[in-house]
Amino acid sequence: GVIFGVTGGVMEAALRTANYLLTGQNMELETNLFSDVRGYNGLREATVKIADLELKIAVIDGIINAKEVLEDVKKGTSKYDYIEIMNCIGGCIGGGGQPKINVSKEDLIRKNRIKGLYNRDDKVKVRFAHENPDIIKVYKDYLINPLSEISEELLHTTYIDRSKSNNYLEK
Repeated sequence: GVIFGVTGGVMEAALRTANYLLTGQNMELETNLFSDVRGYNGLREATVKIADLELKIAVIDGIINAKEVLEDVKKGTSKYDYIEIMNCIGGCIGGGGQPKINVSKEDLIRKNRIKGLYNRDDKVKVRFAHENPDIIKVYKDYLINPLSEISEELLHTTYIDRSKSNNYLEK
């Protein structure tokens, strides 16, 4: 979870665990498969091979950069298997909850925060979600396993299409 605050961090963590689930082994992180989607551009894409699957992934900074990708998804023509969109530039580390800074230094500070999270990820003992002892304990003691009825109820959400109504309280 160290890199969750960076655009692409959630995707990277999920694919690290997907690799383990499909191959039974942790991926070598030193040969970073995700270097093409790390960075600071509005739209970054890569193809990542996990087991026998080639996954086309997209990482998007800022909702303005998501419009074309979302239109393709809506039309059913998207070329991506996995898309992560962070509204705040750089991810949550660039969001409204961060300390207020001099506007002329925003990009530099965001880039340093991104670098700091990746540096921290390189040094932490647990770098794979499926090895996190706290998460293992929560599942063992309470949630049973991923996608169990209780984990679905507590950890997943549903979508209600409200686009056809001007009154959001109707449903």
